[in-house]
Amino acid sequence: MSALELTLLYLLAAVLGVVGCRMLKLPPMLGYLAVGVVIGPNALALAQNSEGVRHLAEFGVVFLMFVIGLEFNLPKLRSMRKHVFGLGLLQVLLTLVIVTVFSLFVATLAPTLWKMEWQTALALSSAMAMSSTAIVIKLVADRLELESEHGKRVVGVLLFQDLAVVPLIVMIPALSAPADQMLTALMMAALKATVLITLLMTGGQRVMRWWVTLVARRKSEGLFVLNLLLVTLGLAWITELAGLSLALGAFIAGMLISETEYKHQVELDIRPFHDVLLGLFFITIGMMLDWHIVVERWPLVLILTTLPVLFKLVLVTALAKLTGATNGVSLRTGLYLAQAGEFGFVLLTLGAQSNIIPPALLNPVLASMVLSMMATPFIIMHSDRIVLKVVASEWLQQSLQMTTIARKSINTSKHVIICGYGRCGQNLARMLEKENIPYMALDLDPDRVRQAAAAGDSVVFGDAARLQSLMAAGLARASAVVITWLDVPAAMKVLDHSRAHAPQVPVIVRTKDDLDLEKLQLAGATEVVPEALEGSLMLASHALALVGVPMRRVIRIVQDQRDARYNLLRGYFHGADDDTLDEIDHERLTTVGLPLASPWLGKRVKDLAFHAMGVRVVNLRRANGQPETVNDDTSLHPGDTLVLSGKSQTLAVAEEKLLRG
Repeated sequence: MSALELTLLYLLAAVLGVVGCRMLKLPPMLGYLAVGVVIGPNALALAQNSEGVRHLAEFGVVFLMFVIGLEFNLPKLRSMRKHVFGLGLLQVLLTLVIVTVFSLFVATLAPTLWKMEWQTALALSSAMAMSSTAIVIKLVADRLELESEHGKRVVGVLLFQDLAVVPLIVMIPALSAPADQMLTALMMAALKATVLITLLMTGGQRVMRWWVTLVARRKSEGLFVLNLLLVTLGLAWITELAGLSLALGAFIAGMLISETEYKHQVELDIRPFHDVLLGLFFITIGMMLDWHIVVERWPLVLILTTLPVLFKLVLVTALAKLTGATNGVSLRTGLYLAQAGEFGFVLLTLGAQSNIIPPALLNPVLASMVLSMMATPFIIMHSDRIVLKVVASEWLQQSLQMTTIARKSINTSKHVIICGYGRCGQNLARMLEKENIPYMALDLDPDRVRQAAAAGDSVVFGDAARLQSLMAAGLARASAVVITWLDVPAAMKVLDHSRAHAPQVPVIVRTKDDLDLEKLQLAGATEVVPEALEGSLMLASHALALVGVPMRRVIRIVQDQRDARYNLLRGYFHGADDDTLDEIDHERLTTVGLPLASPWLGKRVKDLAFHAMGVRVVNLRRANGQPETVNDDTSLHPGDTLVLSGKSQTLAVAEEKLLRG
């Protein structure tokens, strides 16, 4: 194949794989792995796992480590130190020790079936210690469990695993040195890594901030991205020159930039390179898998899939229990972290490249890791059911939580249920208190709940997205429900529960913008308050007041806009510098002037039949410049200017219809 044909093949395979996984609600990573197996040399043989492709795919790992470095910051580690350096450290160290010792013990008992050197055992245990950050974090976030007790422990362990990859990446290549030189190689690798990191982190932060600021002042987005690639790949090259890995340099680059004010912009700019190259990396991993060996040795694959999952489940559950978690939280933490992870593939590939892991063992281990990751969404999906069946006290603890909520709300009626007690929820609670209106707030942050409850606020720990919590908070007796968070999927759950069990209770939803307005209203929202639109109203009111418009008139104008349910403000006129310009699903405004030859002159607005197209006439200005209220019977005259609202494609059709009929 030519270079272009090979590129098209990879792109087509990646798109098909990811689309298939999205349809099945599986992580995209599994799609990349699957298409790698299919197009690889051991299946359809459409593409060869060439050295050039593998070298390019390595940059996927480079950018993955760069993103991990960006997320590494001391305040975050300090706030989660108990889970990161307690539970996370114990999990990684004990996995390394126990798996290495067990593998060598099995190799001693059955050398013909399981022949293994200690270097191989240590490399495999390193890969096994990893769990999938990409899969688990997404599932935990989708289930609204990031602030739950088990969610915090899961995030803490994953964070330490990400950090542990750095020394493991340095260690594994050194294990391939001859026995008499191995200790020297390990010490030299550790010394070089320590010296390099110390030099870069002490003097590098000041230089990095100065350099990135210098580039940013040029106000060129393209230059900023080029500089970002230069810094990332340049530091990766420096660490490779020092005999270390490319990934270590990228990690350091991420750490240096994370201390600057450009961190969030960098995260956005690096994402396309990270996603594309990391996808290519997983395709090359899939191409390494020889399914013939997997079929021939399926009992070994089955054992390598089940035993590590069960081992990590038991180990993490036990460690979580030892560090103070309840039985239910401990088991949930173990279920969420039992699978293999993407960094396991990185370490496994590194071991194979260093000739530590033989090909005969690589394929069964690789297949078992893929299978365990495929099982992860289903394990997490059924985790509540598993915990309730296994842990006898879990049902009682959940009942106690619901009882605590119910006890605080039992004598309350005509109250407001506040879902989420952040800044917005607390401000609402203060206003309700001033009007002597009772409220009950539900929040998942135990520290916030403890401090607010100690201050006398009516707030309890509970998940407002769960029906049991809403019912315990007195949903049927409430006068209103207010959803203060900006999470639309979570708001949809609350709306579903409210509509099914208390349809008479109005629900007010806070959103970031108006993109999901119709969906929330159809789900039962009485009122949707988009922050962007409310912000624009406040901005307009201040501007009008400052230029001399009487305050009474300003208030009336703003109230008229609210009474109109944001009809005119739902869309807006787009310009060349809008970051949503390419998103065709965004509603926008456009103006169309009626020419003298328009076929619609003398007709009425309803004759245009724009409603069927999803287009609305939100405003009309006559030829003399006077605005006119628009309704279906409004007639059209020469020189009229119509303001249309709709999506870009339908607006183009509507404009063509107005001008040419």
